[in-house]
Amino acid sequence: MRPEQERALAYLDRKGTSADSAAVYRAVARTFEQLERRLDTIDPGTAGARPTPDQWSLHEIVDHLIESHRPAVGQLRAALSGQDPGEAIPAGILSPDPQARGWAERVTELRTVHRDFLHELARGDDAATPREIPIVMVLKVAADDGKPEVLEWIERLHWRAFAIGVKVHSLEHLAQIDRVEAALVSSS
Repeated sequence: MRPEQERALAYLDRKGTSADSAAVYRAVARTFEQLERRLDTIDPGTAGARPTPDQWSLHEIVDHLIESHRPAVGQLRAALSGQDPGEAIPAGILSPDPQARGWAERVTELRTVHRDFLHELARGDDAATPREIPIVMVLKVAADDGKPEVLEWIERLHWRAFAIGVKVHSLEHLAQIDRVEAALVSSS
């Protein structure tokens, strides 16, 4: 395991597995609120535009968050009930047609998914010993030649670490939203 992977897992352990459930809940709720406030500032007229053909649009980013966080609700629910949480959610998942529904509808849907995730997260208590939840970990690291490289692997995490993983995923896409919107503004 590379040092970057060890640091990522240590962070999830420290902020998730070893933290109390109330602190995890507050951290995830704050991140969801921050992301949702940011989405409220986006001009729906530009949400479908891609800065470059190989970059996601803002609409696709929201679609990805819905498509990855919705099954995370079910995984968390299953784990907290002592059931098998199933397979890890694929990285880069999108719906078959991310632009099929309007921007406002997708943002509302993401809020609903977040509310459902927080509802399940509130069910967890520090004494619970549910099954671990598989998650696809994705890290960008420097390759031997100094160029960026993506590491992707499946890790099984305690439910609190899994919730922090969802928080980190949200923050990464929040930063992506900022980059995409800046690129759209600079190209216009």
